[in-house]
Order: sequence, then C-alpha cells, then structure tokens
Amino acid sequence: MWHRAGGGGIVTPVGEPFEIEEVAVGPTGNHVRVAGQLTVEHVGRLREELERVIRIPSSTRIDLSGVERLDGGAAAVLAESWSRAMMGGAAVAFEGARGSVAAVLDLYTDRLARECLRPPPARIGIFEQVGRATNDIFERCIEILEFLGQVMLATFAFLRRPRSLNWPDVGRLMERHGADGLPITLTIAFLIGSITAYQAALQLKQFGADIFVGDLVSLSLTRELAPLMTAIVIAGRSGAAIAAEIGTMRVSEEIDALETLGLCPYRFLVFPRVFAVVLVLPVLTLLADVVGIFGGLLIAISQLEVSTTGYLLSVQAALDPGDVIGGLLKACVFGAILSMQACERGMATRGGAEGVGRSTTSAVVATLFLIVVADAIFTVLFDLLGI
Repeated sequence: MWHRAGGGGIVTPVGEPFEIEEVAVGPTGNHVRVAGQLTVEHVGRLREELERVIRIPSSTRIDLSGVERLDGGAAAVLAESWSRAMMGGAAVAFEGARGSVAAVLDLYTDRLARECLRPPPARIGIFEQVGRATNDIFERCIEILEFLGQVMLATFAFLRRPRSLNWPDVGRLMERHGADGLPITLTIAFLIGSITAYQAALQLKQFGADIFVGDLVSLSLTRELAPLMTAIVIAGRSGAAIAAEIGTMRVSEEIDALETLGLCPYRFLVFPRVFAVVLVLPVLTLLADVVGIFGGLLIAISQLEVSTTGYLLSVQAALDPGDVIGGLLKACVFGAILSMQACERGMATRGGAEGVGRSTTSAVVATLFLIVVADAIFTVLFDLLGI
C-alpha cells in the first residue's frame, strides 16, 4: 500500500526501505527527493515510482542525497529511467549522490552522458590514397624480390652440396603433396577427358569424323588441360596447406627460433617444399594424361561406336613427344609458381590466426592468377616457336 503524506507531496512505500518525495512540481519540471536504501529486492517498485514521478517531456531533478545504499540492480533501474526519459524528450539529472552511492551510480550513468574522447578519423585525400597504394606496391615488390633472392641462394647451396638437403623431409613432402593428392587429381582428369570427348562427339558425329575424337582428346589433354587442371588442383590443395603451415610457424615465432639457432628458414623450410612440388607435379600431369585419355576412350566406345584399336591408333598418330614434353614443362613451371607463391605468402604472414587466413586466401588466389598468366605465355611462346 502507498500513501501521500500531507500536502507536501511525499510518496512513501509502506514496508519498503526507501521513500520518494515530490518536493516541487511545476509546468516546466519537477524536483524529486529519494531517500533510504535502493536494493535489487525492490527494483520493481522503484521502477514504477520513477515512471510515476518522471514526467515527459518536462525535466526532472532527482536528489539522491538521502540515499544510504545503492546496489547494481537499483542503479541499472535509475539508468534505464534516465535513458527512457531522454528518448522521450525529457531531461533527467541525478544530484546529491555521495560516497559509494555516487561511485555505483557513475558506473551505470556516467557513460551515458560521456562524449567520445577519440577524435574523428581524418579524411584521406585522393592523392594520399594513391601514394599509399603506390608505396604498398613498392614494398610488396621489394619483399618478393628479397624472397626470390633467398630462394636462389638456397638453390645454389643445394647445387654445391646436394647432401645438405634434408632428403627424408623431401620424401615426406612428396608423399603429402603428390601421392596424397593422386585420387582427386586422377578423378578430375578422368572427368575432364570424358567431358571433352562427349562434347566433341556431339559435333564430330554430325560430320562423320568420329575417329578424330582421339586426336582432340589427346592433344587438348597433353598440351593444355592436364597440366593446367593438375596445377589448379594442387594449388587449391597443397598451396593452401603450405601457406597455412609456414604462416602458422611465422606467427608462432618458430621461424624466428630457427634463425636464432643459425638455420636458414629458406633452406630448411622453403626450398624442400618447392623442390618436392616441382618433382611431383609433372608425374601427376603424366598420370592425368593417361587417365584422361582413357576417359575419352570410354565415351568414344559408348557414344561413337569407335573401336578401342581405332581410338588408340588415332591417339598415337596425333601425339608426338613434343606435345607430352611441352605439357610436362608447363607442369614444372606451374609447380614452381604455386609452391613459391605459397611459401612467400606464408613467410610474409603477420597478425596471428587472422593473418594466417588472409595469407592462405591470397596465396591461392594469386597462384591461380599466375598459373593462368603463365599458361597464356606458354601458348603464345609455343605458337611462335611452332611447337
């Protein structure tokens, strides 16, 4: 039960440890005095009374000089009432809080009225943006040239002393990036050969040129599709793994530990991975050639009624060693590109786990772009050389 004492407008909760007194009520605002103990056990009644005495849109001054105790729950209710009144267009001010009451109240209300101390971000002009981008590109080029120089030094050291290379580690890396990736590589090669043969069959059948499906499949696979698709698969599988592995070692300071021990990370980490990928990618490409041609054979037999002997004789007549060697040369270059790009991004990793993710993504994207560019260069070069 509640009663209003006398004509002065005192609102007193019967059985509650606090009281609220409306000292003055006017057309532009009112003055409210709160006394007693404001605790979480009575926040429901406190909220109701604050809603009763805070009039919107007029202003309200709440005197807390008589409050003996204030805990977090009651302070949250005061802050909630302050925020609701401000949103409704009213002004609420807390006055007279002392000691621990003021300290608790500040934790909940001081941040509501505090202005941001951080200066607004300065606007960057177009010339400054261009300058920063140019500087970033210049620094990136320096990092790439430094990386290539270190890899060359590691290569020369290997050529002078082949026994200095950790050959067991190279074998393990060849298994991880070659043998472990064989199923997915051969599956994709089989599908590529089958799709190429099927698309060719739809057109060649109209002109009675069924026998030439073997020429088309074998030449397109050995010269173009097998090395390109194998490199793309290995870039997505092994390139990302290499970048993430070396990037994690960089952010966890394992590479710094190697340098402290006097071990060159380029000879110990980078060169074995580049060497292993360059060795396994031509082997994977050669196997992809065989499996892709076999996939074309199945389509030729089922769709064009071409005999196995006729298909194989067509493949033999169309291919020459230069076609296969050219594809294997592409595979070697693609392997060097994807492995060095992945290692470079891993060595340049900064910023913890997030940086590892960024390096892995950029390594895969940049590798795919560079492989396609290299393939276009090979196409033009082979055409000029008549290969």
